[in-house]
Amino acid sequence: MQKDFHYYATYCAAQLAGYSHEDSLAVAWSAQFVDCCTRTLLSSLSAPLSAATTQLQLELMNARTDLVGLQDITRIWASFHFLPGDLYAQTTKASRLYQSKYRLICNPNGALLRDTVELAKGGSLQSAGIAMHVLADTWAHRYFAGTPSLVINNTNFYFYELLPDGEERPVVFRHSPGSPDDVEHGVYNGSIYQSSENSIMNLGHGRAGHLPDYSYIRYKYLPAWAGYREIVKDNPADYYRAFCQMVYALKYLRGDVEAFETEVYDTQAAAPFEAEIRAFLKKRQPDACADWRALGERLSGQAVPDFDMEARQAEYRSAPVDGKDRTFLGRFFLAAMAQKSMVTNKIFKSGSLLAGFSVDYSEKGFKGIRDFIKLVEAQRGGQQK
Repeated sequence: MQKDFHYYATYCAAQLAGYSHEDSLAVAWSAQFVDCCTRTLLSSLSAPLSAATTQLQLELMNARTDLVGLQDITRIWASFHFLPGDLYAQTTKASRLYQSKYRLICNPNGALLRDTVELAKGGSLQSAGIAMHVLADTWAHRYFAGTPSLVINNTNFYFYELLPDGEERPVVFRHSPGSPDDVEHGVYNGSIYQSSENSIMNLGHGRAGHLPDYSYIRYKYLPAWAGYREIVKDNPADYYRAFCQMVYALKYLRGDVEAFETEVYDTQAAAPFEAEIRAFLKKRQPDACADWRALGERLSGQAVPDFDMEARQAEYRSAPVDGKDRTFLGRFFLAAMAQKSMVTNKIFKSGSLLAGFSVDYSEKGFKGIRDFIKLVEAQRGGQQK
């Protein structure tokens, strides 16, 4: 998903869930910042590098693709953008390595989604925003995996857009960085084909470019992991479910819902706006920010400012060393490390080393990456993650 959903739609969901204007902005800003928090940025802030929630293209191009490098990539992308739907899924006639990758395929309503939302319960607004980003992406990124894999993530000539008039139009993928997608003619940017299973070009939905992130798109293709069985993806319908699920999850995080359950959607809260939301989800536009923003401003009666990535950085830089964790970004970094630690641990416990070795620090104490000492100390001291 993009800023239109992660920032503006998340703001709308928070409003419908009962959050104040300021708290809705904090949740929405945190949800969008997941797509901005790179090691390059963290280095400029002298912040813990383990709080990275995404990677710049340049960072990825320079990333190692040996075992350690691939584990680092997987920790980030599986934790925040391609949450695995079933870490214990079974596939026939598969090697152990392939089955491990198969189990990282993103899907909504998995056990890890419940774990993600429950992890944010009682936490900061930043942790709620991170959980909403992860939740939303399970719908946009379903059927792709947050680890490099040609078998899982590749696309081929059989890739069709399902147009509103019933026509099935072949999608043309090209590699032309900097050029906008041609929505009218069905020409979209994607990564260059690389036959290497672990090429960084085969990470997530890179082969399909930004196409899976557009709310209007409906498409079908033949992924190898499904035995070349046709898969149909309906983003307008999925994005509406994602929005209603965010409203429900945020009500749980506020304490208005006793327990979070998967496959539950607050369609009642969204009902007065359903026709409007479905209309602009189906609108053939690569950017729906204006539509979601207008709805958000009607819901709150207040202006929703543009997302400003630098808005919180001055506070973090000027805070004393012992006060940085109490800043807005400090709380975001703690929440990000908690999410990454939880997902990595779950993947490791499933018998996979694709995200690296992990221990449950709450049970066995600290072992591993130095930055996570900060997380352990914060939780022992009762500080909100």
